[in-house]
Amino acid sequence: MTRHVIIGAGQAGLQVAESLRKEGFDGEVVLIGDESSAPYQRPPLSKKYLLGEVTAERLLFRAADHYARQNIDLRLDTRVTAIHPSNHTLTLADGTHLEWDRLALTTGARVRRLDVPGAADPRVHVLRGVEDAESLRQGLERAARVVVIGGGFIGLEVAAIARKLGREVTVVEAQSRLLPRVVAPLVSTFFHELHTGHGVRILLEQQVAALVPAADTLTVQTVDGTSIPADLVVVGIGVIPNTELAEAAGIVCEAGIVVDEFARTSHPHIVSAGDCTRHRNLLFAAPHRLESVQNAVDQAKVAASTMLDAPVPYAQVPWFWSDQYDVKLQMVGISAGHDSLIVRGVPGPDGFSVFYRSGDRVIAVDSINKPAEHMAARKLIAAGGRCDPERLTDTSTDLKTLFQ
Repeated sequence: MTRHVIIGAGQAGLQVAESLRKEGFDGEVVLIGDESSAPYQRPPLSKKYLLGEVTAERLLFRAADHYARQNIDLRLDTRVTAIHPSNHTLTLADGTHLEWDRLALTTGARVRRLDVPGAADPRVHVLRGVEDAESLRQGLERAARVVVIGGGFIGLEVAAIARKLGREVTVVEAQSRLLPRVVAPLVSTFFHELHTGHGVRILLEQQVAALVPAADTLTVQTVDGTSIPADLVVVGIGVIPNTELAEAAGIVCEAGIVVDEFARTSHPHIVSAGDCTRHRNLLFAAPHRLESVQNAVDQAKVAASTMLDAPVPYAQVPWFWSDQYDVKLQMVGISAGHDSLIVRGVPGPDGFSVFYRSGDRVIAVDSINKPAEHMAARKLIAAGGRCDPERLTDTSTDLKTLFQ
């Protein structure tokens, strides 16, 4: 019987498995995960889970009996140590071998660790999986002073939760503004003011030199000599795609597992999807790597179709969101390469949107507390992104009329 194997039991891996079944594949489907938990949602880990508003059970995508009903062989606590493309096998950590006809790599990414003295102290936390989140949640119950290293999405979401819990919070960011890689300066300014307005202390252009442990405190020392006492430290300085298995197997990798618009790797019988990939999207000129639920789901569907020899190119508009306090940031498109901005509305708590343009096309939109504008922006970018810039700034104009 034909066997399709998926390495990585996260959002993308589960979607590949379910898409194979939905598209009529009746062979074996093996889904391998190295965590002890069945596939679960990660976005709530930095939001409602830390607040105790959702349990680990509610994070699960599917009920326990779902996998048996779908005839998906889910293997948890299982680690793949090697892939052998030449004979279509892989090796597991227990020394056994598993044959495959088609292979999907949905290995995701891991957190980037802080490489300074003292970073191994148990009061230093990262946030990627449910075990990380549970450890952090327990730590927040005891901590009075929290230092967050990194002013990206994870760091700011954790900072917002810590403030909601009444903790004293300091954010340390190495760059000159918050969210420097992903939003325009005026959006960075909005979030800077949002967090300081909630009592967060923000230190910009500060490199961490060391963490100095003592019995009752963990001091964060920066290169310029600033000392920040903490009871708990959270490190959110990005992630690293898990490409080691692919690289060892001779699959081309470059800041991610390189795949084409059909999710195909450099090996004809191996596909890849999700956070681990550097991929092509027909809507954009350059390949890129995304860490988002949308990309994991949509790219996994493409990968499954390719595994079934019915390839469909990836041409989905990427989107992402972040919840901080009572603010929802919704992003659509890829802003890299923009040459101008259009702001719709007045930046502030009542909501506004920032349109990133390249030439005469809108290539990305950030919407703050403007869900209707976000949904319209998705359609605008999918339709090519061309619209009258003067009408775009007119908040009395329905965005949908600009491209219908």
